[in-house]
Amino acid sequence: MFGIFKKKTPLEKLQDRYKKLMSEWHELSTTNRSASDAKYAEAQELLDEIDKLNA
Repeated sequence: MFGIFKKKTPLEKLQDRYKKLMSEWHELSTTNRSASDAKYAEAQELLDEIDKLNA
């Protein structure tokens, strides 16, 4: 019942941001290749941070 007041952990915040970046990457992949590559690179950096937190 009180789960609505629970704050997100740093890991959950990074995972949400990663999902958002991958969504943007997918949308850009059909229209703007250079912007798409930039989003993908940013998402990969976040994935590295997520891996560090999981280890």
